[in-house]
Formats: sequence, structure tokens, C-alpha cells
Amino acid sequence: MAQMNKQVLLARRPQGWVGEGNFNIVETPIPAPKEGEFLVRNLYLSLDPYMRARMNDTKSYVAPVAIGGVMAGETVGEVVESKHPAFKPGDTVTAYTGWQLYGISDGQRVRKVDPKLVPPSYYLGVVGMPGVTAWVGLLDIGQPKPGETVVVAAASGAVGGVVGQLAKMKGCRAVGIAGGKAKCDYVVQALGFDACVDHRAGDFYDRLSAATPKGIDVYFENVGGKILDDVLRRVNPFARIPLCGLISQYNATEPYGVKNIAALLFNRVTLRGFIVSDHLDRWPTALAELAQGVAQGTIQYRETVTEGLENAPRAFIGLLKGENFGKQVVKLD
Repeated sequence: MAQMNKQVLLARRPQGWVGEGNFNIVETPIPAPKEGEFLVRNLYLSLDPYMRARMNDTKSYVAPVAIGGVMAGETVGEVVESKHPAFKPGDTVTAYTGWQLYGISDGQRVRKVDPKLVPPSYYLGVVGMPGVTAWVGLLDIGQPKPGETVVVAAASGAVGGVVGQLAKMKGCRAVGIAGGKAKCDYVVQALGFDACVDHRAGDFYDRLSAATPKGIDVYFENVGGKILDDVLRRVNPFARIPLCGLISQYNATEPYGVKNIAALLFNRVTLRGFIVSDHLDRWPTALAELAQGVAQGTIQYRETVTEGLENAPRAFIGLLKGENFGKQVVKLD
């Protein structure tokens, strides 16, 4: 076991885009668990867009990270010391121990996982929170029907890539939106979408129209901004929009004003924002189906792996700029 812990702290709140100066990397003593706690040696750290919102001191569904506090995030790791009756050394667990090499947990929001079933990092992605987000958002809120058209923003990402594959399993036409030819090629060729539209193309709306000749029945929203406006011009009557994220807005100093909001009224669209932690009752079913899909090869998955905790801030900034392919994780061990 290492002699010291390493942590990434929030040094200052960003104004607009996040920079490496918003973080501070420190070494601290490895903490010792108290009664009812256990110590985890983290192997992988998950980087997710929601973390940007937690850097702001604003009202949200969770408290912001405090200045000088460890950046919040989920990890997968090994229990190395335990004073908790339900966990023992050698257990592999996911836990919200944050951006650090070692963390203490009291067992809340912790999952025991099997590293022999899928690689440990997958429990932070396709067989974890992002996968369940895709499953709940599409199946419970989007409620796709065979023959419908499902459009997915950020289709090459950890959530969007799973959404499109689930839509295909439900007999739908799956259309992705991604940034650049390489990502669009991946979405179609590797993930099996029917089409993918490059949002960086100057004729984005024309391409979207060509890819959705029968309109849009379900739009899984991860991005917001002008892309949402263009999609709203294509939605069918009684379309459903699961609102998962708005990554294009997280670093904006002025919010984008949606211009085509009347389409929601005229087409009687259901738009519902959701947070996957509000649906804990659905996690066991979702995780079982996702793990089976990965094991059988019916769900394809890709990761971007960054080496070293000290590189987490740079990787996170890259994630917000769309530089990652699939799920972004940091290998700590």
C-alpha cells in the first residue's frame, strides 16, 4: 500500500470554462476507517459531465463541492481495511469516494461487484450509472415503440452509445448526433445506429432532416443549445424527450434561449428531466440486462482511459470539450 494518499481538490470555482487552475493536487495521509467504515484503494475514477455543475455554488439536486474539498465522483476499487460488517478486505466495490487514491466509505451508495464478470472500469460505465441512465431514460421515459425514430445526442458517449443500442433492440430506427466524422463512423459502424449526424457540419439541420424522414418520436437529450432547437423542428406529435443533460451549457456564462419551444406545445410533446439516482428501484433490473448484453456481445462499449490521478483535471476538461470516445475514466493503480 502506498505511504500517502493523493487527492484532487476544488481550488476555485470556474467562471465560464473550467481550467486546470480550478484544481489543486495534494498529498495527505491515508485515512483510517472508524467503526462502521472501510478503506478503499481506488483503481479507476469515473469522469462525468455532471461534475461541472457541482463546481458551482448554485442550488441543485446535490450539494456543491466545497472550496478545498475533494472533487466528487464515483470510483471502483478494492477494500483494503474494514471495520464494517458487510465489507471485507479484497472486496471490489464501486463507491463515491471522489478524486483520490484512497477513500473512506460507510457503505452508503456502495455496490459490491465482480471483476471477473466484466473489467472493473465497466462498473463505472455501461454496467454502472451511465448505463442505467440510458436504460431508465429511454425505456421508462422515452418508451420507444417498434418502428419509431429515436434520436440521441452525444451518441458516441457513455450514455448515448447505450441509448442507441437499446433503441435498436426495441425495433426502432436509431439516429445519433455526434461531433466529427470519426465519432459518427464509430456510432454507425461499431454501435449499429442507422445513421449519425455531425453537429459540427454547417448543414446540420438538412442532414438531420435527411436522417429522420419520418420525424422524431423520441429524442434523448444530453446536449441542449442549438441542437435542441433544430431537433424541436423535427419532433412528431406526442414525441417524448428524456432530458438527461445539457453539456453545451455547463460552461456558458449566458444560457442559450430555446427559440422553438412552441413545438413542445403544438406537438403535445412530453419533456421530462430525470436524475437516475431517483430511480434506484430500477437499478437491479437495468444492471442485470446491461451486464448480460455486454457478456453476450449485444451491447458494444468503448472507453477512453487516462493514466494517473494528476491527469484527471486535463481529462475532465477534454470530456467537456467532447474529446473523449465513449466513457472517460482515469486509471489510478
